[in-house]
Amino acid sequence: MSVADIAFYCFALTTVAGGLFTVIGRNPVHSVLWLILAFLSSAGLFVLLGAEFIAMLLIIVYVGAVAVLFLFVVMMLDIDFAELKAEMSRYMPLALLIGVVLLLQLAMAYGAWNFSDGVDARLAAPVEGGIHNTQGLGYLIYDKYIMLFQLAGLVLLVAMVGAIVLTLRHRQNIKRQDILAQMYRDPAKAMELKDVKPGQGL
Repeated sequence: MSVADIAFYCFALTTVAGGLFTVIGRNPVHSVLWLILAFLSSAGLFVLLGAEFIAMLLIIVYVGAVAVLFLFVVMMLDIDFAELKAEMSRYMPLALLIGVVLLLQLAMAYGAWNFSDGVDARLAAPVEGGIHNTQGLGYLIYDKYIMLFQLAGLVLLVAMVGAIVLTLRHRQNIKRQDILAQMYRDPAKAMELKDVKPGQGL
């Protein structure tokens, strides 16, 4: 057994363990930490596959942004987890049914799985045509699929604007800044001079 095989099994076991403890963890902070471990182990698996760019994206985006954001939200918000778990227990039978259906689908897909011809040669030579996978991915995204890539960004932009519009609530009785009212105010009406005599208050 080579070093790559040992590293693969270690990363695979830690990924599965991290995902499992993320789901069954009772403390939300611990669940987020286990999720970070699963992300890091998945990045190690991508490095073993020769996809270093995807591995670095996984660490930077998911570990550095998403998981840390989850951690701050869980630690800073005062969430009643007892009430949340009580609400989750109501839907437990439906969740178990969906989980069984997903496991059956995975079993059916795994039973029909087979490798294509020449897979060993492709895995042995990940660099094709003298182009590294990161460079090839850049050529593929920004050359062949540039329109689809831009449309995907546009869809994300529309989704972000829609989320802002749906969640924006204008609360009453809150002082808001009105730039135009500040610019066009009349100094004669905005200020009032008081003649305060010595020894007297306003």
